[in-house]
Amino acid sequence: MKREEALKLIHKKIKNDNLIKHCLAVEAVMKELAKYFKENEEKWGLAGLLHDIDYEQTKDNPQKHSLLGAEILQSYNFEPEIIRAIKCHNEIHGLAREDSISRALFCADPITGLIVAATLVLPSKKIKDLSKENILNRYKEKGFAKSVNRETIATCQELNLSLNEFVEISLRAMQKISEILGL
Repeated sequence: MKREEALKLIHKKIKNDNLIKHCLAVEAVMKELAKYFKENEEKWGLAGLLHDIDYEQTKDNPQKHSLLGAEILQSYNFEPEIIRAIKCHNEIHGLAREDSISRALFCADPITGLIVAATLVLPSKKIKDLSKENILNRYKEKGFAKSVNRETIATCQELNLSLNEFVEISLRAMQKISEILGL
């Protein structure tokens, strides 16, 4: 499935605009990571775009989140690698992240929330005004964006990326789609 079809599927399954923007942000980060690692940008992007396809259906049952998404994507014959990465992004299942795409999706998911939160407290509320240093400072503030799991973000080290490098790549990715994100 190509991106355009996947985007239509997202709009069919997800009605919340902020959740759609989250999926687009994770897609952007995944594509930027794929570019950095010389991996398949389209495949990694699809994993990011579709990772929460079942969230509205499973938000009250986290045990089912990503498993239902995997079922949905299997019915559309997505690559097993994409499906496995999506299943692995929900830590509750305890699945080993054995490949780079799974490791990348796992840490890309929460970094987008931290970046959005850090942007929204800026006077301008513009991501172009956000710096890597600002994000790293907010990362250290335990009371800031409490729902963002810092330990999950720190798993970027499983990709042999420092937190500095990961934040820089993620910020650059999201700045590229700032208009789509409304930031």
